[in-house]
Amino acid sequence: MQLDARSITKRYPGVVALDGVDLTLAGGEVHAIAGENGAGKSTLMGVLSGSVRPDAGTLTIDGVAAGFASPRDARERGVRMIHQELSLVPELTVAENIFLGVEPARSGVVDRAGQRIRTEEVLARLRQTHLDPDARVASLPLAARQMTEIARAVAQRASLLIMDEPTAILSRAEIDALFAVIDELRAAGTAIAYITHRLDEIERVADRVTVLRDGRVIESRARDAFPRDDIVRAMVGRELASGYPAAKSAPGNVVLRLSNVSAGPVHDVSLTLRSGEIVGVVGLAGSGRTELAHAMYGHARLVSGTMSLDEKPFQPRRPRDAIAAGIGLLPEDRKGQGLILSAAVRVNASLASLGGIVVDRERERAAVSTWRDALGIRTPSIEQPVRLLSGGNQQKVVLARWMLTHSRILLFDEPTRGIDVGAKAEIYALMRELTAKGAAILMISSDLGEALEMSDRIVVMRNQTVTHQLSSAEATQERVARLILGEAA
Repeated sequence: MQLDARSITKRYPGVVALDGVDLTLAGGEVHAIAGENGAGKSTLMGVLSGSVRPDAGTLTIDGVAAGFASPRDARERGVRMIHQELSLVPELTVAENIFLGVEPARSGVVDRAGQRIRTEEVLARLRQTHLDPDARVASLPLAARQMTEIARAVAQRASLLIMDEPTAILSRAEIDALFAVIDELRAAGTAIAYITHRLDEIERVADRVTVLRDGRVIESRARDAFPRDDIVRAMVGRELASGYPAAKSAPGNVVLRLSNVSAGPVHDVSLTLRSGEIVGVVGLAGSGRTELAHAMYGHARLVSGTMSLDEKPFQPRRPRDAIAAGIGLLPEDRKGQGLILSAAVRVNASLASLGGIVVDRERERAAVSTWRDALGIRTPSIEQPVRLLSGGNQQKVVLARWMLTHSRILLFDEPTRGIDVGAKAEIYALMRELTAKGAAILMISSDLGEALEMSDRIVVMRNQTVTHQLSSAEATQERVARLILGEAA
């Protein structure tokens, strides 16, 4: 298959999302689409998969006109999309989601046994044999849901497969398994569009790279002729300082202390957070990282142990208690837990800081506008529904919420997931600025390099408890990786 998009244009109120974009996706080629948040990547993929109708431009498949009226039209032409924000049906099982709409049938009845066998086969290809085909998706952790989404696309044998940030919440082993499948699909002649902010992934899987900025194609080259620095320069339109902020603050007093805490699945956890420091929490999916943050935020009832805030007893029974105490949570699942998608940017950003029944709208608008500009949130208006923003800009709206509350303890769960390289640098600088002013940050990250570079201390979790705590000087990449896997370091 070869899909050609020519002069694709899409406008939304106050913004041109795509402005005359040309793109070719060829069979047997992985074509990486790069760009900052809001550059138009997801909108373009929506056009190619039938979920977005362009205002102008043409699509052809193998030279034949192929304007898609709906995602079903695109699927019938062999186009499948793995969404950045999951599109599974939570109440259905893994197997039912994978074959939803294309269920194997025998004598007009869904062949449940055959469906289960085929599910096991595709999960085996993805090295996910531990994933139960009969498990309800609602009961699965986020990474397992992402693998289910990937399995659905692989099982349905696409001629063109669109992957929108497919590895954002996956472990290293899961990413390796996905890359092996991508290699198989490319060898079999599948055309693959691959959206990612991770430059190392572009170098690993891409044959060609196209960079979008402000809805336009800035440059398109073969990957071998497109050095990393050139990709970054094309994405952000400027030279970008490399690395992480060098300056670190001297830790102050203990602001939050956990002593032998058990809450939800997390058990016997002891750790401290000090003002002016970043504590990085690392571990495999299912290790209890997210559940630890939720316990500190009042999502899970304290079963045993003690928590103290400024060395005084503290037991948040609900998130409202934590917010009142100056604790903010940026959740891993921003769509499901962090945002009201139908509400405006203004509402989402000010949600935690509304002090009473009567809201001073003028002050609210001024405060939200200040943080929109400071964080570089790309939106034509703070009244824009947050669902119309790119994933990275949605993440920034959640960040703005906690800046507005002046939270002094921040629980950041995957703060740079789905964030482009320019915005990552801005968020890292913001984190350092916050700790310099005395904030304490607990940062959960699947990116080991990020955790090591940004953290003053590293906390390793395994089997829902803390197994090791290391200073930044002790925490080498090899040592931490071994501890995460349960090996002697």
